[in-house]
Amino acid sequence: MEEGLSLLGQLKKEFACKEVDIREYSPLTLAYIGDSIYDVIIRTVVVERGNRATNELHKIASQYVRAGTQAAMADILQENLTGEEEAVYKRGRNAKSYTTAKNASVLEYRKATGLEALVGYLYLKDEMDRAIGLVKLGFEKLGLEI
Repeated sequence: MEEGLSLLGQLKKEFACKEVDIREYSPLTLAYIGDSIYDVIIRTVVVERGNRATNELHKIASQYVRAGTQAAMADILQENLTGEEEAVYKRGRNAKSYTTAKNASVLEYRKATGLEALVGYLYLKDEMDRAIGLVKLGFEKLGLEI
């Protein structure tokens, strides 16, 4: 990776991605990328906590990436969001999705989608420090430790 470039910056450079106004992305597009980024955050922390069998890593990570946990995190983080972040979250939460989570209520799934949209938005704004900080704060406020 080129020194000084974030993962996003490196990807944009290497694949010659054109600049876009991310405010024009649909909330479900933001949630699509945000789901992966949230997953990378969780999996990275789980792996960094110790080398284990992959099925054990998956079991640990799964409890943090499920819709119920994400919904609880979204609820507890509301007072910490900027106006812009809250608007992105609400757009994601209110988006009409054609899928649902296996083990979550519709409301939990919508809140989780809002959180994923927010994480995706922050990633695409190249504000990973903020995305990671919010996820960490959410876990702290929920009393969860990875």
